Amino acid sequence: MRIFFTGGAGKAGRHVVPYLVQKGHEVLNADLVALEHEGVENLKVDVAAPGQVFDALTMHRSLGELEDGTGPRGYDAVVHFAALPRILLQPDGETFRINTMGTYRVVEAAAKLGIRKIVIASSETTYGVCFSEGRTDPHYLPVDEEYDVDPMDSYAMSKVCNEVTARSFARRTGADIYALRIGNVIEPHEYGAFATFREDPESRRRNLFNYVDARDLGQIVDRCLRTDGLGFQVFNAANSHNAPDIPAPELCARFFPDVPIKGEMAEDTPLYSNAKAREMLGFRDRYDWREELAKAEERKGQ
Repeated sequence: MRIFFTGGAGKAGRHVVPYLVQKGHEVLNADLVALEHEGVENLKVDVAAPGQVFDALTMHRSLGELEDGTGPRGYDAVVHFAALPRILLQPDGETFRINTMGTYRVVEAAAKLGIRKIVIASSETTYGVCFSEGRTDPHYLPVDEEYDVDPMDSYAMSKVCNEVTARSFARRTGADIYALRIGNVIEPHEYGAFATFREDPESRRRNLFNYVDARDLGQIVDRCLRTDGLGFQVFNAANSHNAPDIPAPELCARFFPDVPIKGEMAEDTPLYSNAKAREMLGFRDRYDWREELAKAEERKGQ
């Protein structure tokens, strides 16, 4: 597929884009920062600026495409990851403006150009625990996509707004638009931190003990691109293991003693459920933090 990918140089994008290229896709990285990776073309785009996304989507992907003289080729899919990645980087109003207007302009341009597959990055923060003021319990566990999102910060509010934007355009156009509520993204070099998580499990409470390997996130995006006909959908994007390695019932008892349990809670049940992505997309995560931590510690000892 020809993919217009926004934010490909970000923490998640710089791993997701190479995964997509490896799977045979042609990718244009539309970002303020270039991603230097073989097979990836770059175009400097401010997604929140009026007109830039529409203009970028209707241009050639590279100089080589001038040769056949048939004009710019369209895109098969848009993946939108460009955003401010959390609160407290810019003033709250700017965080909300950039993230909501950027998503609106990307989804609007793609939908009006007839692109039938759009994937957007939403966030675990929409559930209202990660960036909450004070200590907040979820309404129930495990947290799944049926949960009534309940944010109290500008970043999470922007992501909820973006999901509504996506749903509106999916309803209007009949396109498949999938929103990924991405968990705590872990890059391959960051697994050494899980030793600290073992010593201080409380530090993972706001993330509901979830993580998503950036490479496994690439698999989720690829499976979204290859799965048609679902209309608008929201998927939790996370790996299948809690971090640290404390049995799930014990995690609930220690850190969420007053939170109702929905369904069966086995020892290995992730408190941030990825069951929907597994069932509807066929996602099977490849990277277990325990194995990756062991590799990191082995390299450190050499």
